[in-house]
Amino acid sequence: MTNERAAWSFTDFVSGETPLPSPNLGWNTYGTGIESIGRDGAPEPMEVPEPGADQLLVRVDAVGLCFSDVKLIKQGGDHPKLYGRDLSVEPTRLGHEVSVTIVSVGSGLADTYQAGQRLAIQPDIHIDGRSTAYGYTIPGGLIQYHLLGPEVLDGDDGAYVIPVSEVGYAAAAMSEPWACVEASYTQRRRLEPLAGGTMWIVGRSDDDRAYEFSAGLDAPARIILTDVSPQVAALVAEGKGADTVVVEHNGVEPAGYAALSDELTGGNGFDDIVMLDPRSGDSVEEAAKLIAFRGTLAMAGTQALDRLPNIDVGRIHYHYTALLGTSELDVAASYGEARNRADLLAGGTTVFVGAAGPMGQMHMQRALEMTDGPSTLIGFDLDDDRIAAAKVILEPLAERQGRTLIFVNPGGDDQMAADVVAEMTDGGADDVIVTVPVGPVMAHAGSLLGPNGMLVLFAGVPNGTMAPLDISNVYLHNAQFTGTSGSSIEDQASVLNKAVEGSLSPGLALAAVGGIEAAQNGVRALLEGDYAGKVVIFPQLSGLALQSLEELAERDPEIGDALGDNHMWTDEAERLLFEKYHAS
Repeated sequence: MTNERAAWSFTDFVSGETPLPSPNLGWNTYGTGIESIGRDGAPEPMEVPEPGADQLLVRVDAVGLCFSDVKLIKQGGDHPKLYGRDLSVEPTRLGHEVSVTIVSVGSGLADTYQAGQRLAIQPDIHIDGRSTAYGYTIPGGLIQYHLLGPEVLDGDDGAYVIPVSEVGYAAAAMSEPWACVEASYTQRRRLEPLAGGTMWIVGRSDDDRAYEFSAGLDAPARIILTDVSPQVAALVAEGKGADTVVVEHNGVEPAGYAALSDELTGGNGFDDIVMLDPRSGDSVEEAAKLIAFRGTLAMAGTQALDRLPNIDVGRIHYHYTALLGTSELDVAASYGEARNRADLLAGGTTVFVGAAGPMGQMHMQRALEMTDGPSTLIGFDLDDDRIAAAKVILEPLAERQGRTLIFVNPGGDDQMAADVVAEMTDGGADDVIVTVPVGPVMAHAGSLLGPNGMLVLFAGVPNGTMAPLDISNVYLHNAQFTGTSGSSIEDQASVLNKAVEGSLSPGLALAAVGGIEAAQNGVRALLEGDYAGKVVIFPQLSGLALQSLEELAERDPEIGDALGDNHMWTDEAERLLFEKYHAS
């Protein structure tokens, strides 16, 4: 090391008391493709900006890379969160899993923030009801220093930042993907009829079952009836709210459902759809297309559909559409959290599809670290190298927790995967988690569910991605089909608290690190699946090539000795890395 580096103090660095760099290096994104990141494969020099009254100047300490970054690189301005933006004219910057330190505080924020304060950023931001995102709409963290202003600090939920203490830079940055994992198991679906919404009840003219609506009919402002029996019509008239408008539209075939929605909802869809004694896959498939954002489809029936309907799995993930059901006559029995659980079944069997990828491993780690988690975990993945790496990390944890953990490479053979699940369960898995963004894979994963099973569509696919799902099992056997996108401030704060308490080990998920110059290679490695775990870029480090933790330990035994068991990332290893590669 040079004398300048030897005089450098990590303690001063943590407090934010180190000189500002010149230049300030950053990776803007100008379009689609890896080559659109930066200029000629390198970060660009920029000035360190001065904060305005309502801004913070922050130093970016760590950035986790995510497959969502790859989606943006593939889609460019067509990415849903960029709203058709021309990146060649108005570039953005990747990096939404970020840990920062405040360097300078604008005069208008002096009572709220202070220099040296550490923050993690919650990227899923809403401004005046409109979804924006740090690292997408708002340029993100692949830069050494930048400003945070009202676009992050004054949103609909207040400031989208979380104070950080007692965890390292990488762990704080990874609190965001961990929050997304955590959010997968919290209720994001609406489970009751929407107050003031539009409900559509679809019956069959020859259905003479004596239905009940013990709750829910007084919520909608409008109720549309299609081919319901006189008994149901009377129930609706009796149970509706005082100001609820009831309209009958009979004789509508499935091919005409969309036109009915256009006429009655302006194409926005029905807030709540109730289907009584559904028999036709066509009717359920067409009705499901008309569920409004955060809407519900509740089914009451005792007979399976005549075919598997194609369901928009993208909307289950991004729009939180809820598929509910009951075999009872009381339609209200399909609603509520008692019937629609969100977390993994205690003592059950959970299947993970895409188990050895970065997010698959995180889901498995969470399940293993749960005090009341599943007793058996089955991981499917098509990459033997990734499986081997995942075993090194997760098998010791499973052994300590007394859980059964197996990995299988089915080689693309769906029947093999089904046979494994059949052999290890009594009628199917209790929970299936899918981290592979492929419609047919999601459809097959649904077939692995047993009674009362839950399918979690963690991977996001574009809206309009249709997959055949056994929707009959929703009302016949209480199947759950869930999905979430992003996370909340509360989710991320919960993850940070768990890390401090020791009930979550974020370092287990970290597989590779690099300095500011390695960011483009990090995204490329993510695209090519080079690492089984997470990649973290440290923008304040210079000259640190992208490398796995195993490679780092081999090249620098001192850092290697500071790593935990099986090369697990530690705060001490992070401190040594900063002392050797800091950019100042």
